[in-house]
This record gives sequence, structure tokens and C-alpha cells, in this order.
Amino acid sequence: MTNDIKRQTLAILVDNESGVLSQISRLFSRKGYNIESLAVGATENPAISRITIEVIADDEQVALLANQLRKLFPVHSVKLLTPETSIRRELVLLKVRTPDSAARNEVIQIANIFRANIIDVAIGSITLSVIGAEQKTDAIEKILAEYGILELVRTGVVALERGQETIKDQTKEKGEFDYGKNVL
Repeated sequence: MTNDIKRQTLAILVDNESGVLSQISRLFSRKGYNIESLAVGATENPAISRITIEVIADDEQVALLANQLRKLFPVHSVKLLTPETSIRRELVLLKVRTPDSAARNEVIQIANIFRANIIDVAIGSITLSVIGAEQKTDAIEKILAEYGILELVRTGVVALERGQETIKDQTKEKGEFDYGKNVL
């Protein structure tokens, strides 16, 4: 394992019950890690939620975190998602200042270039939604900052494995974990 500290993404399947997210986030806090990004939602099975967490850590640290997560009762599966083996997206909503029609037209052109959706137009502002990789959302945010961003919110990264492999391939119900590629 390398000791390069980098942004690491963990996908976690858990019981969809109250208190589970708190239990997971407390584990990161107790170990001294800041959660950089967090996205949670129910899966195709309403009894199971999928949590996508990003943390800054090296490979050894993230392996220890994954092992600690697996010990928690409501956790069904934990998997490391690398950029090479996963599809990653985030949603960003941006409210941009448009004091006149010229600024409004320029922001609309920028939205078209980035394939952003215009979701609200008001006197003095336009609200956009952008879905994409972090590089795309960071780029449009940087460009729109020149016009004045009145408000911005990010969902955090959500990610899925590429191809037919799924996080369910390593659940506790299927027995011992496969300690192969990208599985910690």
C-alpha cells in the first residue's frame, strides 16, 4: 500500500434506519477524519441506504476505516471506489447575479456550454443546476464567480462502479469479503 494522502471515496450499504448516519459519521470523527463529501439515499430496496463518503486519507488509513465500518451492525457492505473503476457525479445549484440583460444572456450562454439547466429566472438573478464530474462543476463555478454567485449548494459526490460489478458483490450476507481489487 502507498502512503499518498489523497481524496478517497467509500461506498457503504447500510440499514435505512434512524441513527445509522450518525453512527457512521461518529466513527469518522472519533478517528480524526473530516468528511469532505457525503451523499445518502435509499437504494432500489427501501430498507437499504447507500452512503457515499469522501475523506482525505492514505490507502492504509482508508483500509482501517473500511474495516471499522464493516464491524458496525447496520453496515452490509463497504467498497473503495477509485476514479478509474467508477462513475462519479455531483449536483450543484448556483444562483448567479444578472443585473442586466447583457449579463443574463452571457450566463445563459455559459449554461448552454456546460449543459447546465436554467431552473429559475428572476429580475437580477438566474439559478442553474449542473450535474457532472467535479472538474466540470468547479469550472462553471469559477467562470460564474465573475458575475457574482449569490448562493451555491453542492450535493456531494455520488458514485457507482463501472460495468456489471456492484457493491452488493461483497455484502456480509454473501459470506466473507473478497479482498481483491478495490475491495478493502
